[in-house]
Amino acid sequence: MTKPMTAPGPMGPTPSSRTSPAPVRRVLAAALACLVALPSLPAQAQSSGGPKVSIIRDAEIEQLLREYTAPIFRAAGINATATKIILVGDRSFNAFVANGQKIFVNTGALMDAKTPNEIIGVLAHESGHIAGGHLARLRQELAKAQILAVAGMLIGAGAVVATARSGPYGRVGSDPAGLAGAMLGPGEMIRRSLLAYQRGEEQAADRAAINYLTATGQSARGLLTTMERFQNDALFRTSRLDPYLMSHPLPADRIASLQAAAQASPTYNAKDPPALQARHDLMRAKLFGFTANASEVTRRYPPSDTSLAARYARAISVYKQGRVEEALQQMDGLIAAQPTNAYFQELKGQVLMEAGRTAQSLPFLRRAAAQTGALPIRVMLGHALIGTGNPNDAKEAITILTQAVQREDDYAEAWQYLAMAYERRGDTPNAQLASAQSLFLQGNFVAARTQADRAQKQFARGSPGWLKADDILNYRPPRFD
Repeated sequence: MTKPMTAPGPMGPTPSSRTSPAPVRRVLAAALACLVALPSLPAQAQSSGGPKVSIIRDAEIEQLLREYTAPIFRAAGINATATKIILVGDRSFNAFVANGQKIFVNTGALMDAKTPNEIIGVLAHESGHIAGGHLARLRQELAKAQILAVAGMLIGAGAVVATARSGPYGRVGSDPAGLAGAMLGPGEMIRRSLLAYQRGEEQAADRAAINYLTATGQSARGLLTTMERFQNDALFRTSRLDPYLMSHPLPADRIASLQAAAQASPTYNAKDPPALQARHDLMRAKLFGFTANASEVTRRYPPSDTSLAARYARAISVYKQGRVEEALQQMDGLIAAQPTNAYFQELKGQVLMEAGRTAQSLPFLRRAAAQTGALPIRVMLGHALIGTGNPNDAKEAITILTQAVQREDDYAEAWQYLAMAYERRGDTPNAQLASAQSLFLQGNFVAARTQADRAQKQFARGSPGWLKADDILNYRPPRFD
C-alpha cells in the first residue's frame, strides 16, 4: 500500500459581481450566500461527515474493486474504462460519486463490510447514480436554483426598498421579522426543493442497484445490511431531525422501500463465492494492519486466529511497529502459504525497500509487477530502482515511470519519482518539469510554477517540454471573489 497523498480541495468557477451596481451586488451576494449554505450534494450512499482526508493507492484493493464492479457496470451500461474507483483514507462508512464517472470509496466502508456482497451493494448504488446521470441533472437543478434564488432575493429587496421609502406611516406587515422572511423565504424553499430532488435520486439509485444485482445473479441482502447499519448508527441522531431537511431518505424509510423489492428478487439468497470471500477478508486485514493501531489489530486478529487474513494483518502491524525482521519472517510464511500471491511479494518488497534494503527488494517487486502489471506496484518498483544508486537502474526507473504517467497522467506520486529518476541521471530540465507536474497535481500551484519556470528556460522554445511547462505557467486557479 502506497503512502497516502493529500488531495487538493475542489475548485470551480463562481459568478463575478465586480461590475454590478452596489445594491444589486449586495442582493446577489445574499442570494449566493443562501446557495453556499446549502449542503454539499454529492450522490452518495451515506456519509457520516468528517475532515478532509487523503487519497491512497493499493494494487490489491483496486483490483478487487474492479472485479466487484465489472458485472455491475455491464448491467448498468457503464463504460468501465471511463470510470475510476478512488480510495479515500477515512474510517467512516461512506461512498459517493463526483467529478463525472469517479466513485470514491472510504477505506472505512471496506473495513466495515464483512462480505463482498455488502460493498458490492454500495457500488451498485453508486453505479445507479452514474447510469442515471444524476450528477449532470443535479448541476442543472443547482443552476436553476441559483436563478430562482437571485430572482427571489431581488423581489425581496424590492419589497424592502418600497417599505423603506414609505416612511414611518402605514407599515403593514413590515416589521423586521417580516422583512427577514421576505429575504430568506426563497432560499429556504429552494433548499428544500433541492433536498427533495436529491432524496428522489437516492431512491432511484437504490432501485437501480437491486436491478443490477438481480441481473448479475447477486443478492441485494448486502445492500439491506448496509442500510440497517445506517439505521442503527442514526437511531438517536435522527429522532429530532426534520426529514425534509435531509439530503438522503431516513434509513428506516430506505429499508422499508428496499426490503420488499430485494426479497422478491430471485437472487436474494445468492451467496458470495468462497474464494471471493477469502480475498475480501485479506483486503480488510490489510487495511486494518496498515491503518489500525497495534491493540486494535491484536483484538481483531488475536494470535489464536491462524487464518491467512489474520496472519496478514499481524505481519503488517508488526512491520508498522518497527519490528522488521519479525515482520519479514511472518511474510515469508505468507508467501510459503500462497507462492503465487503477487500482493504478498509486493508487501515483502515494500518492507525491504522502506527498511533501506533496496537491492533485496527488487526481486520481490519485479515478481509482483510481472504477475499483475498493476500501476501502483510498477510505481513502487520505479521508486526502488532509484534507491539503488545505480545509473542503469535509474534509467530503467525512467522507462517504468514514464509508462506509468502515460497510463495515468494524474498520478502525482509517479511524477514525483520520475523527477527523482531524471535527477539521478543528471537530466535537470526534465527533473524540474516532472516535479512541476507532481506539485501541480497536489494543488501546490505556486511551487509548480517555480519549477516549470526553471524547466522552461532550459527547453527549446516550442518543444514538447517547453509547451508542457508553459501550460503550468499559464494556469490560474479559479477565483472565488
